[in-house]
Amino acid sequence: MRRFFSNRRLVIIIVCVIICIALMNLSVVIRNKRSTPPLIQQFGNDIVGFADRVVALPVNGLQGTAEAISGLLNTYQENEKLKSQVEKLTQTQVRDETLSRENKQLKKELSLNSSLTDYSAVTAAVISRTPSSWQSQVIINKGQASGIKKNMPVLSGAGLVGRISEVNKTNSKVELISDNNDSANRFAIQITNGSGQTVNGVISEYDKEANRIVMGNVTSKTKLKKGDKVITSGLGGVTPKGLYVGTVETAGDDDYGLASKVVIKPAGDLSNLNIVTVAVAKE
Repeated sequence: MRRFFSNRRLVIIIVCVIICIALMNLSVVIRNKRSTPPLIQQFGNDIVGFADRVVALPVNGLQGTAEAISGLLNTYQENEKLKSQVEKLTQTQVRDETLSRENKQLKKELSLNSSLTDYSAVTAAVISRTPSSWQSQVIINKGQASGIKKNMPVLSGAGLVGRISEVNKTNSKVELISDNNDSANRFAIQITNGSGQTVNGVISEYDKEANRIVMGNVTSKTKLKKGDKVITSGLGGVTPKGLYVGTVETAGDDDYGLASKVVIKPAGDLSNLNIVTVAVAKE
C-alpha cells in the first residue's frame, strides 16, 4: 500500500511539470502570434514601467542638479582665474608705467648729477607731500646719515626746486621755491640777457595754476626776453651761486604798473616731485 502512494505522488509531480511546460509553450506561441502581450502581462509591464519612472524621476533630477552645480562651480573657478589674470595684468601694467616714469626721472637726475662739478650728488626719494603744504615743502628719505645739511640745494630734472630746511637722522624737509609763505627765506636769483647784462632779484611768488614762479619788484631797466636763463645768484649766502632755475617766459610791469615783474618757467616740475638730487658741497 505504501509503495502505491509513493508511485502516485511521483506521477502527480510529473504531470504538473508537463502541464507547466505546456503552459509556457502555449504562452510563447500566443505571444508570437499576437501583436500585444496578454492582459495580465500588460498589467505587469505597466506596473514595472510606472515603478521605473517613479524611481528614475528623482534620480534624473538629482543627476541634473549635480551636473548644474558642477557646471556653476567650474564657471566660478574659471571666472576667478580670469579675474586673477586680469588683476595681474593690471598690476603689471601699472608697475611697468611706474618703472618707466622712474626710469625717465632717474635718467634726468643722472644727467643733472654729471653737471654738478662742485658738489657730490645724493639722490633721494620724496616720501611725503601733504595737501596742506603741497606748494611749500616735501619730505625726502635722506638725512644726516647721508651727509645732508640744512640749506643744501635740492634739484630735480634740470634745475633747482628747493633747499633743505630741516634735517633728521634718516629724512629731511625741503623748502620749495614755490613756497608763498611770507616767513619763508626767499631764493635769490639772477637773469642774464643776450647782451650779458644781469638783473638780480628774489622769487616773490608762485602761480600754481600756470606752474610758474615770479620775480617781483624788479626796478632794473635792463631788457629781458623770453628764453633768458635764470640761475641762483648766491646773494645772502644761503643758496650757492650758479644753480639753474629756469627760463624767462614774460617780463613787464606788475598788476599795479609800478615795477617790472618777471614770470619764470621753472626747469624742475614742481607739481610732480618723486625723485630729487641734493647737492652736497665737496669738502
